[in-house]
Amino acid sequence: MNKTIWTIAALALVLTACKSTPMNPAKVEDSSVTRPMANANSNAGADSAANTDKINIKTVDVDTSKDELSAAELAKRQVFFDYDSDAIREEYKGLVANHAKYLVAHPQTKVVLQGNTDERGTHEYNLALGQRRSVAVKNALNVLGVSDSQIETVSYGEERSKQNCADDGCFQQDRRVDIVYAGQ
Repeated sequence: MNKTIWTIAALALVLTACKSTPMNPAKVEDSSVTRPMANANSNAGADSAANTDKINIKTVDVDTSKDELSAAELAKRQVFFDYDSDAIREEYKGLVANHAKYLVAHPQTKVVLQGNTDERGTHEYNLALGQRRSVAVKNALNVLGVSDSQIETVSYGEERSKQNCADDGCFQQDRRVDIVYAGQ
């Protein structure tokens, strides 16, 4: 039992020591080989052998600053979830990536991720689920290079749900994380 606790503590320490850092513009190398094919039957001389060992590598600068985001892309600030789930749905991964790109480009900007649930379930369970949802979006932003210092997570659980929902379409609007920029 004591050994298990120490193992978990060590694993937690290792995971907290890992930190994402934003990437600088990348330099892409084209490593395609441009050596001529040597004929197996020919007795090539020394000059021919020297030519077959030459490799030309081309470098290309990739400028990511040209990928500006439109205001319409950043206006979308709700990530919706399936029932009883904290997994980001595929259709919202692009939205999260757009906000990550903005936050990485503006390191002084801070954001609050507000987790919400529908009214089904206990109050405590819904607070925990809302927190798991906001942390899921936070983790996705972290993986994309956003600093922890820019992100705050909070759970409202069912407190901000629509009243008197009768169908899943209504409940769907409550299963979300709202992305709120500081000062808004």
